[in-house]
Amino acid sequence: MQSSQNRVLVVAAHPDDEVLGCGGTIARLSDAGAAVTVMFFADGVGARSAGGEIRQPELTERRKAAQTACRILGAEDPLFFDFPDNRLDTVPLIEVTQTLEKVIDEFRPDSIYTHHAGDVNADHRIAHQAVVTACRPQPGRDVKKIYFFEVASSTEWQTPGSAPSFQPTSFVDISETLPRKIEALKAYAMEMRPWPHARSIEANEHLARWRGATAGFKAAEAFMLGRELI
Repeated sequence: MQSSQNRVLVVAAHPDDEVLGCGGTIARLSDAGAAVTVMFFADGVGARSAGGEIRQPELTERRKAAQTACRILGAEDPLFFDFPDNRLDTVPLIEVTQTLEKVIDEFRPDSIYTHHAGDVNADHRIAHQAVVTACRPQPGRDVKKIYFFEVASSTEWQTPGSAPSFQPTSFVDISETLPRKIEALKAYAMEMRPWPHARSIEANEHLARWRGATAGFKAAEAFMLGRELI
């Protein structure tokens, strides 16, 4: 088993958020020898049917896409949980947090990547709060770094003053891994939209190029550093 310093947990609300938010970083970390685990609170498809009933073919397709994306990026097989899609705010936060705490206790990650607090999507905000709650800085905790990522078609859709704005403090050079991020996004073809939608392949490549340009890289992913314990 690798040391805790090389163990990374990506906490995502739905399958595809992990690639949109930090796919290039996942690939870079895995290439460097880190063990990267991705977990999803909700399936991402339940909210599309009346009453939230899960359509098995759509669920199967979405999970296969997540597994394919993780293989492309070099992450381990993802973990799926069955919280109600786009209804995480109907579940007591303690239940969501305790689920996450069990994963943290098992995998003992050194770093966690998750959603930004100000996203339009409510599930994203709950995932963020669960991470902050589960990772309270107490003696004996393994998590030393927490990063918040942006998700195109949620983070930038928030209006000024409605929630905290995404103001990146960390940039990861993904010049070499951007092609794998794009390939992983294509695994989620059912979720991608045609340009100029924010959740299009082109928009996400443009975002990576712009984030790179602001940091002197050919391409980058941007994060807000939530906490770093040294």
